[in-house]
Amino acid sequence: MNRALPLLLGLAVLLPMQAQAGRSCEQVKPTPEVIVKGMQLAERTSQALDASGARVVILARAGQDLSKYGLRYSHLGIAYKTDAGPWRVVHKLNQCGTAVAAVYRQGLGEFFLDDPWRYEAAWAVPTPQVQAQLLAALNEPPARIVRLHTAPYSIVSYAWGQKYQQSNQWAVETLAAAMEPATIGSRAQAQAWLQFKGYQPTVLKLGPLTRLGGRVGSANVAFDDHPNDKRFSDRIETVTVDSVFAWLPRAGLGAAPVTLKLQ
Repeated sequence: MNRALPLLLGLAVLLPMQAQAGRSCEQVKPTPEVIVKGMQLAERTSQALDASGARVVILARAGQDLSKYGLRYSHLGIAYKTDAGPWRVVHKLNQCGTAVAAVYRQGLGEFFLDDPWRYEAAWAVPTPQVQAQLLAALNEPPARIVRLHTAPYSIVSYAWGQKYQQSNQWAVETLAAAMEPATIGSRAQAQAWLQFKGYQPTVLKLGPLTRLGGRVGSANVAFDDHPNDKRFSDRIETVTVDSVFAWLPRAGLGAAPVTLKLQ
C-alpha cells in the first residue's frame, strides 16, 4: 500500500459524501473496506494513467447497475495530470436528492470513494490536439470552465436541450467548448458542434409508468425537456458514458476506452 494511503483514508472518512452523480443516493457511512477498495482503485488508476503518457483523459466510473439499459458506466469527468504530479478530475455532481448540481475539482480518491456498483475504472485518451485544448481550458480561471454549466439537473436531461443538464452532458459540452473556445459560448453552440461531429446520444426506452415513477419519486429526474413526439413514444435521448466512449474514436477525437478492474 502507498505510504500516503493511510493519510488519505483518514481524510476520506471526514469528507461529506452528499454531492453525487452516477451512483445511488443512500446516505450511509462508508465502511473501512469500501474506503480501502476505493483508494486502491484510485491508486491503480493513477499508476496506469501515468504509464499511458497522457495528460488528459475522459474518465468514467461504474456507480450504478445500468445493465438493464445496456450501459456499463454511469458517470464521467475530465481528468488531468497536474504540474505537481497528482491527477485531478473536474466533473459535475448532483446535490443528492435535489434538482440542482455543481461542478467540482477533486482527486482520484474522491472520485472513486463512493461504494460503486463495480470497482472498475475506464478512460479514453483523447488525441494530442484534444488533450492540449482541454488542458488549456482546465487551467483557465474557474469561471471559464463552468461557463456552460446549468445548475438545474435531471439525470435523464434531453441531450439537445438547455433546460436541465446532467453530469455527462456537462462534460461533453465542455469538451466541445474547449475545442472551439473562440466560437462556442453557449450550450446550444456546443450541442451544434457535437451534432456536426456526429455525436449520437443513447436512446433509453422508458415507458409511461417508469417515467411517472421516476418523476414522482426523485427531484433529480425530469422528462419535460424532451420533445413530446419522442417522450410519448418512449424515446428518451440522453448523454451516457457509453455513447461518449463510442463517439470519441468514431469522430477521430480519441482512442477506444481502456478498463481497469480490482480483482
